[in-house]
Amino acid sequence: MSARLVLLGPPGAGKGTQAARLAEELGVPAISTGDIFRANIKGGTELGRTAQEYSARGALVPDSVTNAMVRDRLAQDDVTNGFLLDGYPRNAAQVEELDSILADQGRALDLAVEITADPEVVVERLLKRAEIEGREDDTEDVVRHRLDVYAEQTAPISQLYSDRGLLAQVDGIGEVDDVTRRLLAAIGSLAR
Repeated sequence: MSARLVLLGPPGAGKGTQAARLAEELGVPAISTGDIFRANIKGGTELGRTAQEYSARGALVPDSVTNAMVRDRLAQDDVTNGFLLDGYPRNAAQVEELDSILADQGRALDLAVEITADPEVVVERLLKRAEIEGREDDTEDVVRHRLDVYAEQTAPISQLYSDRGLLAQVDGIGEVDDVTRRLLAAIGSLAR
């Protein structure tokens, strides 16, 4: 089964943990935009230098640069049987760009999987993680702001995918193994 997936969800919902588990289970690469940025910057690519210039100024990397990096990454051989994108798309314009990238390859997205989580549980998780990892800047106000930004900018993407019949929502609260099982069950519906 090929699996071309987008993983959505608010900060603290467990996307990173679940992306790694799902990628291993499905035999596809987990691709996070953060990893793509770091690889391009470390590799000294033109896109990496451009991204670093924005980051050094504390500015967001523009969609044009992010899109180019994703296009390049999705053209690599290891994504022939699929991929799991984490952190992309983040807005409606990026959804359109992903559609274009895949159409150019004669492919389409199979499913967008949204990990849902009660905001209060997420705040608690992120504050605990901040305490364990010594992230003093992850205060409750900062965490709540990140959740608000997610709701405003990224959550509408789930509606776009829902309108296309490509959205599966999975409860991200509970034991890690249980959440993984729920996600795999949702993804397994692809093989119908």
